[in-house]
Amino acid sequence: MSPLGQVLASSRPLSWVNTAFPFGAAYLLAGGGPDALFWLGCLWFLIPYNLLMYGINDVFDYESDLRNPRKGGVEGVVLDRRVHRLTIWAAVVSNVPFVVLFAAVGSVASNLVLAISIFAVVAYSAPVLRFKERPFLDSITSSTHFVSPAVFGLALADARGHEVEVGVTVLAALVGFFLWGVGSHAFGAVQDVTADRAADIGSIGTVLGARNTARFALAAYLLAGVCLLALPWPATLAALLVLPYAANVAPFLSVTDETCEQANAGWRRFLWLNFLTGFLVTQLLIWISLR
Repeated sequence: MSPLGQVLASSRPLSWVNTAFPFGAAYLLAGGGPDALFWLGCLWFLIPYNLLMYGINDVFDYESDLRNPRKGGVEGVVLDRRVHRLTIWAAVVSNVPFVVLFAAVGSVASNLVLAISIFAVVAYSAPVLRFKERPFLDSITSSTHFVSPAVFGLALADARGHEVEVGVTVLAALVGFFLWGVGSHAFGAVQDVTADRAADIGSIGTVLGARNTARFALAAYLLAGVCLLALPWPATLAALLVLPYAANVAPFLSVTDETCEQANAGWRRFLWLNFLTGFLVTQLLIWISLR
């Protein structure tokens, strides 16, 4: 793979939509409309944001990625050491113009969300901070990566004069989404318990163990569904969308630390399940907008 091809692959193209969609949906629901900021925000959260998030991760996780059999495909490339500097520069240069723009047109609230979002992305993988190696904080930070674009979409729409009211509906949706993110990260950590312990890397999985981490993930998914039940009809139907994720985790509730790598099959299903869920959420949002 060419150097530029490696840099692009490090942004995880399969997962681009996971950050662009929350921003776009939130901005439109808040009354923003398909204006220039909508398209620029979608573009930023589609590619540069993911390059910053995953590119930094691939650079600073290089040594462990060399020993991880999962790396080298849709779950992350192993960047050639000679591409590390290029990846960091590409991540910084591609993100700065967007950050400057949104900081200039935003409000105090939207800029605070913007700062938290960027900090969470960098702190997860960067040396010294390394939130990804701090049990429980790793899952919280990872979920922030995907929920903060939605919060930023709401805050930016409000900054542009659309007067977003943060009531029960908004809070229920965001808390439900956040719990889904926590559960998803925790489930992803199950498959790496043995490898992380061998490398002396901390995670929610190494603390709880594979079995309890899978059960923690299931509990987080179900709690997310309970939160979504607080949404008004027909948005309440979104609560049903956590059930496929719960079903995906269920076969691994008795996995042991020694057999933790079996959970990779569930993780691969999770990656594709996100596309189905995104499609169903889109249909639900269209239905809500036409009522």
